[in-house]
Amino acid sequence: MPMKFNSSRLTLFAAALGVAAMTSGAALAQSSYPNKPIRILVGFAPGGPSDIISRVVGAKMGEIMGAQFVIENKTGAGGAIATQDVARSAPDGYTLLNTPVATVANEFLSKTIKYEYGKDIIAVCPQAETANILVVSPTLGVKTVADLVKLAKEKPVQYATAGRGSATHLTSELFNMAAGIKTTAVHYRGGGDTIKDLLSGEVKMMFSSIAPVQDFVRDGRLVGLATTGPKRDPAFPDLPTIAESGYPGFDVRLWIGMTAPAATPKDIIHKLADANKRALESPEIQKALAAQGFAPMLGSAEDFDAFYRAERDKWGKVVKETGMDKD
Repeated sequence: MPMKFNSSRLTLFAAALGVAAMTSGAALAQSSYPNKPIRILVGFAPGGPSDIISRVVGAKMGEIMGAQFVIENKTGAGGAIATQDVARSAPDGYTLLNTPVATVANEFLSKTIKYEYGKDIIAVCPQAETANILVVSPTLGVKTVADLVKLAKEKPVQYATAGRGSATHLTSELFNMAAGIKTTAVHYRGGGDTIKDLLSGEVKMMFSSIAPVQDFVRDGRLVGLATTGPKRDPAFPDLPTIAESGYPGFDVRLWIGMTAPAATPKDIIHKLADANKRALESPEIQKALAAQGFAPMLGSAEDFDAFYRAERDKWGKVVKETGMDKD
């Protein structure tokens, strides 16, 4: 006598098998990760700090993970085009984003490219950091942060930026807010011309990364007033921080990390973060970062997430309170 099957039970059984197969397939894919090249998208041109740091740290991570990391430079919109591409990529750990502080600002500044941290991209790991230095032309006649603030309250002072929404622009406006002054931005296309005009006295002040100006500060062609990190910078241990100069809590660092599409599995994120930490602990990588004026920024994915959210709150406030997003 033929056996009779309940069709509804068969349907449920088949569905359960399908779910089990999908689940085991996903688990297998994650456990065997990585099994093909991993792309890191860099939103800036080759040769800059973001590009170089992605290449040197990525190569070491590749050694550690037994994988190839491929750097793709996808420039445009201050890095926002690369961010959008990563946000739209499959959340499988094979497309990552080189993530500098500009990624935070672009979320609030870009009018055409929209993304949201936590919804579209998530933290993988921090990688490198450096402080800015507040430099002025000797023609301004100031020697301390207090001198500069006093002068700026008495007459107009212009500051140079590497472009609207750049780290130099954001830091200057945060300082304006903290000090209760209103210095005026002069925007340049990149950093090279800013240094030239600072040296000539065409513009009088700038928050710059340390590496491009340190020789000029040491030979007196520029005057260093303070650095912007939470502690004194090893390059200028005699210079106070902005926080020490009367503005406690002022902490601005140029930093670079890595993010991924938002639904990337946590175990893949942790594999990447672990390889990154091991890479940053390598003396050869520390030497390569120092050559770019950076120090290793150690931390877990969770550490970077908390840091990123704090940066997002800080720079979002600056953008909104200054009207930078409406320019």
